[in-house]
Amino acid sequence: MNYKEYIAGKLNIDGVDKDTLITFIEIPPNTDMGDFALPCFKLSKILRSSPIQIAENLASSFECDGTVKECTAVNGYLNFKINRDDFAITLLSEILDKGDLYGSDKIGEGKTVCIDYSSINIAKPFHIGHLSTTVIGSALCKIFRFLGYKVVGINHLGDYGTQFGKLIVAFKLWSSEQAVKEGRLKELTRIYVKFHDQAKLNPKLDDEARHYFKLIEDGDEESNKLFELFKKITLEEVDKIYKLLNVSFDSYAGESFYNDKMAPIVEELKEKNLLKESDGASIVDLEEYDMPPCLILKSDGSSLYATRDIAAAVYRKNTYNFDKNLYVVAYQQNLHFKQFFKVLELMGKEWAKDCIHVAYGMVSLESGSMSTRQGKVVLLEDVIAKTIEKAYKVIEEKNPDLKDKERTARAVGTGAVIFGALCNNKIKDIVFSYDRVLSFEGETCPYVQYTVARCNSILNKCGEPDKYQLPSINADEYAVLNELGRFKEVVKSAADKYEPSLVTRYALDLASAFNKFYFTCKIAGEEQNIRNFRLSITKAVKTVLTNALGLLGIETVEEM
Repeated sequence: MNYKEYIAGKLNIDGVDKDTLITFIEIPPNTDMGDFALPCFKLSKILRSSPIQIAENLASSFECDGTVKECTAVNGYLNFKINRDDFAITLLSEILDKGDLYGSDKIGEGKTVCIDYSSINIAKPFHIGHLSTTVIGSALCKIFRFLGYKVVGINHLGDYGTQFGKLIVAFKLWSSEQAVKEGRLKELTRIYVKFHDQAKLNPKLDDEARHYFKLIEDGDEESNKLFELFKKITLEEVDKIYKLLNVSFDSYAGESFYNDKMAPIVEELKEKNLLKESDGASIVDLEEYDMPPCLILKSDGSSLYATRDIAAAVYRKNTYNFDKNLYVVAYQQNLHFKQFFKVLELMGKEWAKDCIHVAYGMVSLESGSMSTRQGKVVLLEDVIAKTIEKAYKVIEEKNPDLKDKERTARAVGTGAVIFGALCNNKIKDIVFSYDRVLSFEGETCPYVQYTVARCNSILNKCGEPDKYQLPSINADEYAVLNELGRFKEVVKSAADKYEPSLVTRYALDLASAFNKFYFTCKIAGEEQNIRNFRLSITKAVKTVLTNALGLLGIETVEEM
């Protein structure tokens, strides 16, 4: 049952529709007060009365029944207690029946969401700064698919620009095809860093770089052959990391894909009198909207990020007919997205409102910000390798006889990296620390994975749950049931707010509630009814934690 909907339907408050009331109703942090609560301060302005008076009036008129057993007013809150027996039986039955589909929905049926994320740069290393966009975007893809949406995951590759001219110059001066094939991304990074060091001493190198990029644009065979080699090596290397992180894409259409799609955009801007000249460049004036001008063409006629992003948005609408078009990009690009979304709006694209920038915080090192040009990066493959290595050492120490230690270490190590990136609100900046990421203590992924393994161990020892007559529910049992009942709402909220960390925090809360239940509620030696009821709770927790971690791209393990 949807208890919020049921309660909202019984309240019938003048001037407040049922759907609005549903959004107001929340789950209290302390279930002793109630199972659901309506904070009446949200109604104060509408009803022109104090929250305390509103709560008391509503409590006196609310008719309790077999579903909602109690309604009380406490300090401006209207608290409801439900029939917990019915709730427990219905909830456990649904979870055990639906299994890995529990928490899913069909609300997205017939709707398409495009999600632009990761967007790595060709010939540059996959470093820790790419972690947030990659795992946030991947989790959002999984969450929206879980809710029935058709999802198009897009890796908008950074495969266009003068940096490729720089690489060709560096390649010709200090490398070879054999060296690149053997050294792969590390060799490309080495010569890219060297180019910038040498260009400070010899600025003519930058002119050569622009020349070679122009050759790429003009279709020069040798230059494009090198560019394709750099691209092939990059994608092969990063695909190894994507596989470890359970990340996949439906499209790799990068910046170069839109090279022949920008002219029609420029022409349309001209036809709609939106394009103006400024110091030889072509711009869209956004002063009226308190923004700097949006640069469309440089003075030499070449395009910019905004030009390509506008072309990409139009292409995605025409190709996928999206209902939402999400861009998982750091908040440093806030202005860029405001500008080009506004340009789309001025072009008459009514769907511009469906383009959404999902901003996240920046990642820096404890020693300062990262820079590929200076060679100051922490490679993501190194981070993952270290977490897997540490997980393996912990397993060797604590459970040396564990079967398939390599697979378990891989699941735990990669899970720690993903979970660490998704544990806090996405907008927060992160100062990367090996000590923190490699920690297996406290509120971490290994803690949640171990809880799943504990559930599995209990079920292996005691067997699958059988039928039972519901015993009286104690506080620790109900705390777990209450958390289990929140899962559907958490998943929908994570989609609505584009915030996977809500699922991460939920997994920690459910694991914590279950572990308290495990230490206070005996299972193996109890009489049959209680034993089977608690085994049902255990199996439900294993199911829901597995589903929650799966939405984040994290594997569970049977043993740890």
